[in-house]
Amino acid sequence: MLGSPVAHSLSPVLHRAAYAALSLPLWRYDAIECDDVALPSFVGGLGPEWAGLSVTMPGKRAALDVADEVTPRAMAVGAANTLVRRPGGRWLAECTDAGGVTGALAAAGLRAASSAVVLGAGGTAAAAAAGLAAIGVSELTVVARSALRATDVLACAARVGLRATVVPWSALSAPARLSADVLVSTVPGGVIDRHAPDLTAFPTVLDVVYHPWPTPLASAVSARGGRLVTGLDLLLHQAFEQVRLFTTRPAPREVMRSALRAAVGPACPPLPL
Repeated sequence: MLGSPVAHSLSPVLHRAAYAALSLPLWRYDAIECDDVALPSFVGGLGPEWAGLSVTMPGKRAALDVADEVTPRAMAVGAANTLVRRPGGRWLAECTDAGGVTGALAAAGLRAASSAVVLGAGGTAAAAAAGLAAIGVSELTVVARSALRATDVLACAARVGLRATVVPWSALSAPARLSADVLVSTVPGGVIDRHAPDLTAFPTVLDVVYHPWPTPLASAVSARGGRLVTGLDLLLHQAFEQVRLFTTRPAPREVMRSALRAAVGPACPPLPL
């Protein structure tokens, strides 16, 4: 796992549990401090024993740039969180974040939708747009501080066939304007806390923040009895796909979920599969 900062990542918990369950005792998965500037030289110096890399911020765009092959999904998102070693020392870039969004929503019972609202306009928002398109969403509203900030999300939306509209942050003060089948919040903790009670009317809410947990938004949705999907769900489901790509074997889902539950402790949400 490459990123900066990266010490807090729960990905090692998931991958180490998976490799043990798959009887791969010589496989290692470590968190390595590496930013976007250092990533190209780091990847360029890796030997044939490396099966793959997970990449978190700020290196997701750099991961796309160092790849020899790029999947259509990663190309659509404009970033990659996964690099897979291919024959001949070539690297394939993929974005399992988008699949994590789709998988987490499906596990919670949402397998189809037509409209969505995404809060935020960063890399996670673009991955969310691609994941939402995969369950049939065609109308996307992006809540951002400015249309300029939403350029990358809008570009991704266009590439995956979404009709996207940007509305200003002030729209959160009039949440009735934001009616949709699903809300995905990609903003950091604390940014929308005061708006949380006004955002519980969406049938399904995915809050990508998972530390500290529960967030005010998650608590508000749970209190109303709404369908809540968490950042831990997203982390888990994107890791299933990474394990499959790295090992070419199906991910041991129950084992990985149990490992994540143990690492998070009593506050861990249900994590449906």
